[in-house]
Amino acid sequence: MAVTSLPGTRAEIELSTGELIGALGDSITVLPLLVALAATTSVSLAHVLVGFGVFQIVWGLVYGMPLSLEPMKALAGLAIVGALSYPELAAAGLLCGLVLLVGARFGLVGRIQRVVGAPVVRGIQLAVALLLLEAALSLSVADPSLALAGVALVAGCVLAGRFRASALVVLGVGSLAAVAVTGLPTPRLPALTLFPAGTPSFSRGALEGTVAQLGMTVGNAAIATSLLCADLYDRKVSPDDLSRSMGVTCLAAVPFGAIPMCHGSGGLAGKHAFGARTAGANLVLGVGYLALALVAVGALLAAFPMALLGVLLAVVGVELARAALAPIGTRAGFAAVVGVGLLGLVVNVGVAFLLGALAWWLLERRR
Repeated sequence: MAVTSLPGTRAEIELSTGELIGALGDSITVLPLLVALAATTSVSLAHVLVGFGVFQIVWGLVYGMPLSLEPMKALAGLAIVGALSYPELAAAGLLCGLVLLVGARFGLVGRIQRVVGAPVVRGIQLAVALLLLEAALSLSVADPSLALAGVALVAGCVLAGRFRASALVVLGVGSLAAVAVTGLPTPRLPALTLFPAGTPSFSRGALEGTVAQLGMTVGNAAIATSLLCADLYDRKVSPDDLSRSMGVTCLAAVPFGAIPMCHGSGGLAGKHAFGARTAGANLVLGVGYLALALVAVGALLAAFPMALLGVLLAVVGVELARAALAPIGTRAGFAAVVGVGLLGLVVNVGVAFLLGALAWWLLERRR
C-alpha cells in the first residue's frame, strides 16, 4: 500500500511489511534505553514516548525518508548511572538544542568534527558503555538467579544470530512480569505541563554532559548520518540540516517532558537493513510510541524486575561498546578510544572529552 508523498519529498510513503519490520528494528535499541532511564530516574516515560512519537512522524515527513530518532546516549547513560539528575538532563538537552541550532546557522558542524577527531567521539561512546555495564552489574547482583535467567535469554538470541533483538526480548519478559504484578494498566493521556519531572538545573554536571554529548552528536548524528543518507537512500542531507532538526527537536520537546533526542547513523542503518525505504517506517513507529505512551504508568515501571533491568543495560552497553571499538585504522586512534573511555569511567565524561580533544588536536598538529 502506498500513499502520495508530501510536496518537496522524493520518496513515497509506503505502509508495507518492510516498513513495519524496519520500524521494529529501530525500536530495538531505543525502547530498552527509555525504559531503563524511566526506571532509574524521575523521567516520565509517557511524556518521553510522546516526544519520540511526534518527532518520528515529523522528521519522517519533512525528510521523506526513514530518518532515525534516538536518545542522546551520553546524556541518557549519565542519567541512568546517577551522574545527572533529571533537572540536569533537561538543562543539558536545552543547551544541546541551542548549540546545534547556532552551529547549523553558521555551518560549524564540519569544523567541530575536524578538531575533535573520530577516536575521541568513540572514546566517549566507550565511556558511556562502561558506565552502563557498571550500573548493570550493581542492579543484577540484587537477584542473581533472575539475572542469570536474563543472561540465558540473551545467550539464546546470540545463538540464533539475533543479538540486537535480545534487549527487546528481555524488555518483553520484564514487562510481562511487571504486568503480572500490577495488572493491565488503564490507558490515559499524559498531562500537558511544562517540565513535568522537574525544572532544568544548569549545573556544572549539565555543562559537562552537554560538552560530551555534542562530540558524539556531531560525529554520529550529523556527519555519519548525512553520509548514510547519500549511501543508502541517495538523498543529499547536509550535516547542518540534521543539526538544525536536532536543535529544534530538543528545544521543542524537552520543555514538555521529553528527553534530549538526536538522529543516529546506527538507527538509520538498522531501519535500512530491516527493509525500511520510506517515511512509512517513521509513521508506523511514531504511532506505536504514541500508543505505548497511553499505558506507560509509574506502577508498571516500579514493578519491572531490577535484575532484568541490569541485563537490559548490559546488552545496551555491549552494543555501544562494539560500535565504539569498531576498527579505527591506527594504533594511536585505538589508544585514544580506550584512553578517553577509561578516563570517562574513572573521572567523568566531560573531563575525558576535553582532555581527549586537546590531546588529539596536539597529536594532529605534530603530523
